[in-house]
Amino acid sequence: MFIDTHAHLQFKSFDEDREMVIQRAIENDVAAMITIGTDLTSSLQAVDLAEKYAAVYAAVGIHPTDCAEVADHDFDRIQELATHPKVVAIGEVGLDYYHMRATREKQKNAFVYQIHMAKELKKPLIIHNRESHQDMYEILAEQNLADLGAVLHSFSGDDAFFRKIMELDLYISFTGNITFKKSTSDQLVVQAPLERLLLETDSPFLTPAPFRGKRNEPAYVVHTARKIADLKEIPVEEVARVTSENAVSFFKLDL
Repeated sequence: MFIDTHAHLQFKSFDEDREMVIQRAIENDVAAMITIGTDLTSSLQAVDLAEKYAAVYAAVGIHPTDCAEVADHDFDRIQELATHPKVVAIGEVGLDYYHMRATREKQKNAFVYQIHMAKELKKPLIIHNRESHQDMYEILAEQNLADLGAVLHSFSGDDAFFRKIMELDLYISFTGNITFKKSTSDQLVVQAPLERLLLETDSPFLTPAPFRGKRNEPAYVVHTARKIADLKEIPVEEVARVTSENAVSFFKLDL
């Protein structure tokens, strides 16, 4: 059994065959998929999908690249959505200093506001971090999220940043880019404790080999799991079992 803890099934690239994509994932032993909101519209769509499909759960939040013009009302609606029984996390939230579609101050304010929201609702966090390691670490250390639960999805960063995140007792997940020939994440995957790993695809992005260049989808999560197993020199069944147990516990999934 596999659990894809990060996909964007509500995105337009799935409009023509969304139901087939979900069915294909189930047929490939993906027991659950979490579809992630990045703004109010996509969060509403994520909840709609979670209501329609038993295997789909939702996360709701405002992404750092979408927070520049967000009104207070949007955050209020996100908080309302987060009380839905199939909303299992606040996300995708965080910092992105690569695209810089909002100022650093705006991003940090939106991130911290949603951390407080997650604490109030007792929901774990799904965190986006791109080229913002120092500010990210300072916020995470200050907020003390180990008991609440937080995962840095599509983990990026050097060994020093990785060690800091592990010291905070947080989770990480890797995407299909670890299967690329020029991947620089091998040692991080080897070092990462299996008990702190979640599986994800980040569909429709970051498609793993051998499907690179095509649209990603939850059924392909097995290829990331196999790469993790190969690097750690353990059976893929062990990766599937432990990461699924992690996901069920972390997101309080009722499978």
